[in-house]
Amino acid sequence: MQKRTVAVALTLTASALLSTALPAQANSCGYYATKTPYAPQQNIRAYQQAPRGFVPVFTENVSRHGSRASSDSEDGDLILALWTKAAGEGQLTRAGERFGGETKSLLAAMDKVGYGQLGGRGERELADTAARLEKRLPALFKTIVRNSEQINVVNSGKDRAVDSGNLFAAALADNDSALKPLITPARTDADLLYFHKSAGGKEYRDYVDNDKRLAATLKDITDQRATRTAARNVLEKIFKPAFAERISAGEFSSIGTGTQAAQAVYALYSIAPAMADEGSWNMGRYIAPRDARWFAYLSDAEDFYEKGPGFSDSDITYKMANVLLDDFFEKIDAKRAGTGNVGAELRFTHAEEIIPLAALMGLPGSTKPASPAEPYTYANNAWRGASVAPMAANIQWDLYRKGNKYLVRMLYNEKQTAFKQGCEPVSKGSYFYDADELKRCFGRAAS
Repeated sequence: MQKRTVAVALTLTASALLSTALPAQANSCGYYATKTPYAPQQNIRAYQQAPRGFVPVFTENVSRHGSRASSDSEDGDLILALWTKAAGEGQLTRAGERFGGETKSLLAAMDKVGYGQLGGRGERELADTAARLEKRLPALFKTIVRNSEQINVVNSGKDRAVDSGNLFAAALADNDSALKPLITPARTDADLLYFHKSAGGKEYRDYVDNDKRLAATLKDITDQRATRTAARNVLEKIFKPAFAERISAGEFSSIGTGTQAAQAVYALYSIAPAMADEGSWNMGRYIAPRDARWFAYLSDAEDFYEKGPGFSDSDITYKMANVLLDDFFEKIDAKRAGTGNVGAELRFTHAEEIIPLAALMGLPGSTKPASPAEPYTYANNAWRGASVAPMAANIQWDLYRKGNKYLVRMLYNEKQTAFKQGCEPVSKGSYFYDADELKRCFGRAAS
């Protein structure tokens, strides 16, 4: 498969710079779960100012890769196999007649980009985020240039994370050419940024593959009447009722069940916005909002239990993210100690790392695990993949200094965000925290 050469216009528009914060529901109203395209969550003019005398001296982040194509063609292949049988028997609805061509077009676009690779929208997400970073911290980047400090780029080693880091770095240099020689060659660290598949994730992988309670919980969530109803609704938008009934009855189980077929349609629906630069697809005509919401919930439930807060009596899903949180603190400590000469540490990874890190840090929406006796639902838990880890999701810490005092501010998807309960800011309502207070709060040794 030919992977497209990474290229993107790096000029940031005024609208991107001044993008206003989205209401909590606006980022998930399409019900795309973790496939939701990225949008900054705060107006760049609305950030709280640092306490008097404090100046930025360092910034670090971790970012998910940008919007991408599906990992493979499996969902499209499944539903098109059923579509072909129905077409041969004259069993397509009017909408279903359009569905085949639209799906083939979407699959062709993803194949051209490269399955799992960034689309044009994803490239812009990273470039625009980089430019807003410079816009927020002009004094820091002037200091980086004046002192010839390094800008380090670290990735997971996977193509879409490598490309995201390279695009981000290129955008920084494009907006200020003096930064270009300060950007070090990108480095891969899978233990840090692909920890769910590295040695530190062995216990976690055993949980996902073999835990009977996890399997039973997810099966119970999926095997509800609401799933069968939503699946039938989706199928009857594409297939005539008699053919939809045959699918639901298992006649084509060698291809896929009714639920699997409907989930394949949802998967195409949810990935289409990420591919908006490559074509125009109205996949929403094949799935009603109420049904998209249900399948988004099923997707979120799987991510919640496999990557997020999970069960209230276990930390197996997120304790491995300590390696990444430790790295955040270590880079802060190195800056305070004057070891090295780094002005920015930029990391690029995946939802499998962002989601557990959010749970470990107690970020908004990731504070409540599920009781084993009361499964996760949209009604009893605020966790949503669309807001916890959309495409290009990012967590950023900015370090400020005044004399020998250091403060940290956190941005989550570019929104100033309080640290977890128990961490005390420098004053009531402030988003700035003493660096040693954060170490105390997160159980790290004081500097």
